[in-house]
Amino acid sequence: MKIGNVSQTVIRRSILKQLKTKRKEVIIEPSVEEMCSGISIPNGYQTIFTNVTLYGNEKDIAMFAFAQALNDLYTRGALPIGVNLNILLPPYAYESRLKSMVEFAEQIAEKQNIQILNVKTQVSPVITKAVVTVVGVGMLKEGELIQSSMGKANQDIVMTKWIAVEGILRIVREKREELEQRFVPAFMSQINLLEQNLFADKELKLAQNYGVSAMHQITDGGILAALWNMAEASEIGVEVDLKKIAIKQEVIEICEYFHLNPYQMTSAGSVLLMLDHGKELVDLLVKNGIQAEVIGRSTATKERVIFNQEEKRYIDRPAQDELLKIYEE
Repeated sequence: MKIGNVSQTVIRRSILKQLKTKRKEVIIEPSVEEMCSGISIPNGYQTIFTNVTLYGNEKDIAMFAFAQALNDLYTRGALPIGVNLNILLPPYAYESRLKSMVEFAEQIAEKQNIQILNVKTQVSPVITKAVVTVVGVGMLKEGELIQSSMGKANQDIVMTKWIAVEGILRIVREKREELEQRFVPAFMSQINLLEQNLFADKELKLAQNYGVSAMHQITDGGILAALWNMAEASEIGVEVDLKKIAIKQEVIEICEYFHLNPYQMTSAGSVLLMLDHGKELVDLLVKNGIQAEVIGRSTATKERVIFNQEEKRYIDRPAQDELLKIYEE
């Protein structure tokens, strides 16, 4: 099989069809599009879980895993409480690297007001890069759960922040020396400032007060995959204007340098929201210093289309994330 997430067809055929045991406490059924799981607990509360696995050479790789996990919880309406952290290291790694990775993780936990519940570490002879798995845990009151499958037809689709920022930050960490020979220091410094866009707690808390029907973080496969998954989960169509999708110039230049498609690149921190009166939410977010734009509408048909001026194209099923091409080299 290809590297990255297995295809949706394989997930349905070889994973979901095998899952037959049911419990009444489970509130989120496993599906191709769903990023979280959840159970009911006593006193009218529910616990939400999400699982993120990333790999790379940088000491702060956990930052990206934390961002994806916590944002997934926020998109479900949950308040993150803590994370379990699992670190798998290659044999050449030193203890000092492990210590630095945990120090970075703890700094992020403090900023996000969550606790690292447990850390487990192994050294494996079969890997060449560190592998980090984060299991995020959050809570919410019964009746407050928001899922991607709750989208409705004839609503605005709002996108926050910029696509592919996460992917570019991770590329910089893998290819820093090469990029520093290609781009001036000021350009590289500007990219590093984009880290502040990885966490989406502020905007998603604001959005929950505006009657949002569904929220979906843009991760593996980029915005095209997120649009497909959101529409597929809700059994609706989407019409999106390509020109309305915000993208940083730094992202464009690095993607062009490596011949990558930013519209199919992981974008933790950027979220799609479906709601009525999307312009009102956009105005609120912009007023609070958060980039946002109405990029399209949901439709009653099942067509998933994206317009680039007069050109019309159909959105395909999610493809391999463009970031993986960097690791394939």
